[in-house]
Amino acid sequence: MRLSTKTFIIILSISLILGLAASCKKTKKNESAAKSTPASTITASAHQHTTAEHSAHSSTEETPVSPASPPTSEPQHQHQPQLTGSPESTPAQTKEKPSAKKTLYHCPMHPNYISDKPGECPICGMTLVPIEEEKHEEMSMEMPEGTIQISPQKQQLLNLTFSQAEYRNLEKTIQTVARFTYDETRLAFINTKFPGWIEELSVDYTGRLVRKGEPLFSIYSPELVSAQEEYLLALKAKQQLQESQTEKSVSTDQDSDRLLEVSKRRLLLWDLKEEQIKKLEESGRPFKSLTIYSPLSGFVVEKNILKGQYVMPGENLYKIADISKLWVLADIYEQDIPLIQLGQETTIEVAAFPGKQFSGKISYIFPYLENETRTVKVRIELPNPDFKLKPEMYGNIKVRVDLGQRLTVPESAVIDSGQRKLVFVDRGNGYLEPRQVEVGITAGDYLEILKGLKAGDRVVTSANFLIDSESRLKSALKKTHQH
Repeated sequence: MRLSTKTFIIILSISLILGLAASCKKTKKNESAAKSTPASTITASAHQHTTAEHSAHSSTEETPVSPASPPTSEPQHQHQPQLTGSPESTPAQTKEKPSAKKTLYHCPMHPNYISDKPGECPICGMTLVPIEEEKHEEMSMEMPEGTIQISPQKQQLLNLTFSQAEYRNLEKTIQTVARFTYDETRLAFINTKFPGWIEELSVDYTGRLVRKGEPLFSIYSPELVSAQEEYLLALKAKQQLQESQTEKSVSTDQDSDRLLEVSKRRLLLWDLKEEQIKKLEESGRPFKSLTIYSPLSGFVVEKNILKGQYVMPGENLYKIADISKLWVLADIYEQDIPLIQLGQETTIEVAAFPGKQFSGKISYIFPYLENETRTVKVRIELPNPDFKLKPEMYGNIKVRVDLGQRLTVPESAVIDSGQRKLVFVDRGNGYLEPRQVEVGITAGDYLEILKGLKAGDRVVTSANFLIDSESRLKSALKKTHQH
């Protein structure tokens, strides 16, 4: 039975497909065997395989194919000449690819926590991020411990900013709270040195302004009256002796002078003035009451006296304060004490007079530290001719100190861990090196660098804590791998 042309073409196509599949399967088996056998064996086997393929192909072309026996021929493969190459090239071509490294994950806030699976940090709940494989390993090995590399794309995502260490003319402004108080050299207590009764009260309320020499009160004292009488008797005895012209009057005159001098000194010690003693001499009669005058101009800030009151010697009856000049006491913290000097100009602002500044100079630095506040008090003398400023007011004081040229970096560039202070220095190509520094004075937004940097060094000024976490993580992983 003859087959039609169409049927023959279909059978031939099916036979070719089956043959091609068998050829591919056989090729894979040969490649597996080639990896485990020497190059010479692979070459011989490949040669035999090629010869067999050529023979099969020739027989297929010559012998007609019947439906009962499908063709077993297979096409030639282009990879077979590579298997018959030189023995030197065979191992390199058959080398297996290295297995991919396993991805590890860590917490950005707790770099010591490392996991082989993604998830959340059990400490803070943050999403774990993969630890990226470090690039440029050879260059990284030359960097100090903790140096990390951040690509430009990642720097942009972190909003990383840089600044240079450079010399600046620093001016530090010390700000603190100030308290107004009385000038202690312009305070006076009014009292008597003898007992008595208050007869007249000229200044009869607290807060009154009195002038120097103004009468305050009058007092009656039997002891004072007796002292006046003694003085008058001594004065009269002297006058009588001067009228006599006997020889014995010379020694007696000396005694009378001494008695008169003692009586007068007693009155002066009891705060009688020369003018009052002259009036006593002129009148020849003792005063019943003595008037006490103010020794200075000022305000009565304390009053402990009433009319008819009996007072004792030394009892404080008035306290008068001259506030035409005030003291301002300011607390300076320990770290700012070396910057304070006598004669420094200060500016003071008071809430009662917004927008107005008062100027004064530091006149005294107290020699001891206040234990409660850990501060040193300084005193500023401030003129107050119109009495606008009042004692016990509070104000803000500013002291500007010129520090000259200092090597500085922005304050945000320094990470203070409590035990050390770090900055991250840009080493180029995205490498950031952690470097320990010693800092000095803080002036505004800048920190003085005493050791660890030089002018021109480029340092990170933002996202420092994220970089520090990455640096700590890298150091921890390096130590783990070493062990």
